[in-house]
Amino acid sequence: MKIAVIGAGVAGLAAAGLLARDGHEVTVYEKGSGPGGRAGSLEVEGFRFDTGPSWYLMPEAFDHFFEQMGTTTAQQLDLVALEPGYRVATDGHPPVDVHPRTIRDTFDELEPGSWSTLDDYLRRAADIYDLALRRFLYTDFRSPRPFLDREVLRRPHSFINQLLAPLSHHVRRQFTHPVLRQILEYPAVFLATRPDKAPALYHLMSHTDLTLGPQYPQGGFATLVDALYSLARQHGARFEFATAVDEIRVHGKQARGVMAGGVFYPYDAVVSAADYHFTQQHLLATPHRSQSPGRVDAHDPGMSSVLVMLGVRGETPELAHHTLQLSADWDADFDAVFGDGGDDAGASRSIYISRPSATDPDVAPAGHENLFILVPVPADPSIGRGSAYADQSSPQVEAIADAAVSRVAELVPDLAERIVVRRTLGPGDFAQRYNSFMGSSIGPAHTLAQSAMFRAPAQHRKVRGLYYAGGTVAPGVGVPMCLISAENARDLIRRAARSA
Repeated sequence: MKIAVIGAGVAGLAAAGLLARDGHEVTVYEKGSGPGGRAGSLEVEGFRFDTGPSWYLMPEAFDHFFEQMGTTTAQQLDLVALEPGYRVATDGHPPVDVHPRTIRDTFDELEPGSWSTLDDYLRRAADIYDLALRRFLYTDFRSPRPFLDREVLRRPHSFINQLLAPLSHHVRRQFTHPVLRQILEYPAVFLATRPDKAPALYHLMSHTDLTLGPQYPQGGFATLVDALYSLARQHGARFEFATAVDEIRVHGKQARGVMAGGVFYPYDAVVSAADYHFTQQHLLATPHRSQSPGRVDAHDPGMSSVLVMLGVRGETPELAHHTLQLSADWDADFDAVFGDGGDDAGASRSIYISRPSATDPDVAPAGHENLFILVPVPADPSIGRGSAYADQSSPQVEAIADAAVSRVAELVPDLAERIVVRRTLGPGDFAQRYNSFMGSSIGPAHTLAQSAMFRAPAQHRKVRGLYYAGGTVAPGVGVPMCLISAENARDLIRRAARSA
């Protein structure tokens, strides 16, 4: 089959590689000048910044994908286990280093006797995590089979309760110390939502950071992009960069090809790894959209981010490779970001700081540090663009970046005077560069209404031969989910070919 893939982000690269390995003639169309999408890289004066994902979690998803490509993670990536896994610096509390080896002691020190509760919490998280990998991630939910799993049927009330109850309630009824609660609730941010909106089922995420622990691919996530791109090309996939798709052509309820630059290119199938909302609203003619504009616009876009990339002279030992700098009352931060703060809507004071130079000396010149700050903000492209790619950055983005630098200076007092490089990205960049709905930086929020079978599917409901991949469709946001979504699209195409 001749197959077009739209977008050369992680999902598009993965889909291209898998489909090319299956023997299909694959062409990838990417509006940008190179591969990576949101998993981008920026080099400035000897500093190399990842401009997107920075947490390497869910190693099973990477292992499974590379196995499908006839290789291994070890052959493709040089992974380093982080120690500590990350640091939590909550206002009014001493910093806490989090690592799987010491996590029981950490909990027991802050909340005596809580280690046994933690053991039970993590045991159940591991059970749900394993169940998700076996039944709920590598699926398109076109059949009820995932819900007929013996484990699910054996405990339907527990499963339903964890779907309906929020993560914050699940955590707070078991733990009382505010820092411990934040450690267990923070995974909601990875899911582009807030702890009181994420289903408690997502406590499975704690298995990834507290039991397995985060790793880091030496060279940053750019090395993952390089590996995906190289594998796809090795198997024959072609790439057309600086080539935006203008329309997916449909005839007789069958995808027939794509329009790009005013030229029609015929294909037997199309995989859109572009933003789902953008695909629906801009690449498909009205009769072929699976949802009305009003319904699509009603989707919760999740959060956006202001990203601040700093080259810093000297060392910053106050920061770990990953540091969460959190407000004591972070509910107000979530209110500001997710539109519940009224006049206080705006940037979060709870931020994430990545210091890859703590692990990887090649991301910064000698004697310097590479810092990446993520500030959660509302999904609103009118906040503007940053300085990394725009001719003129938004004053609002730069004001948020200034506040973030001042915030980190609470941990690193002389930070501002040691900055030698500064670049920023804002919600407008996510909208302009990646066609992201509402300038969302991660993808649609994992609320109950946008999780599992309620999330946008991997196959168009009306148009044959049109498939989806990426963080805006099932199974969800994040690099591991993007890899899985590519496998799901590949499996649907295999199934369609067998039945043809």
